Amino acid sequence: MPATAPPVAIDRLVKIYKTVAAVDGISFTLKPGSITGLLGGNGAGKTTTIATIMGLVTPTSGRVAVLGAEMPRQRYQVLQRMNFESPYVEVPMRLTVRQNLKIFGMLYGVEDLRERIAQLGRELDLTDLLDRPTGRLSAGQKTRVSLAKALINSPEVLLLDEPTASLDPDTADWVRAHLERYCRERHATVLLASHNMAEVERLCERVIIMKRGRIEDDDSPPKLLARYGRRTLEEVFLDVARGGPQSEAAQ
Repeated sequence: MPATAPPVAIDRLVKIYKTVAAVDGISFTLKPGSITGLLGGNGAGKTTTIATIMGLVTPTSGRVAVLGAEMPRQRYQVLQRMNFESPYVEVPMRLTVRQNLKIFGMLYGVEDLRERIAQLGRELDLTDLLDRPTGRLSAGQKTRVSLAKALINSPEVLLLDEPTASLDPDTADWVRAHLERYCRERHATVLLASHNMAEVERLCERVIIMKRGRIEDDDSPPKLLARYGRRTLEEVFLDVARGGPQSEAAQ
């Protein structure tokens, strides 16, 4: 596959479930080392878009490529170079944190797995929790475990769904700082789906806003704020979601 292939390239993607177009002809490309926010209300098409990038859903039409591999047909060529995190997707609760990380590390073919788990334990403040059953952890601790699982293979492409859900403000801020540092040091590409607009403003250099399966807007946070005449990204999101005057003027 081409060495210069973009981390993620989506071209005229359509996914239809029965008679409903969950995704309706969207196109975008992500740059290496970038953090992009994917916003939209329930039913906007975010989850389907992420699932097609992961190779879990076959498009009705259009093209999805990750690191040069056509998804889902060639997904096994790149799965070890990407990962996904959502606090809403649970890992086995009876296993200890260490056991869970070991299993996922083996699935991803991680070398020096023992040291990698120890390193993530230090970085994500999980060292004292590694031998505790995952089901006995608090919601915030489980979120950190999910993040450790997502980083176990040092992915080049990282897909995040509400990564700081259930975390207290201090811990959430720490997780965001870790993600920023990881992206910068590893030159990783991150696609972040979140309803936390302050988080998106802080982390993302680009924001893609979806509505009814289509891209309604796509720009940097400062340019979006200027175009809609708003002070916060949350106000911009509400304009787009409700089809207000600023949303209509931007089209």
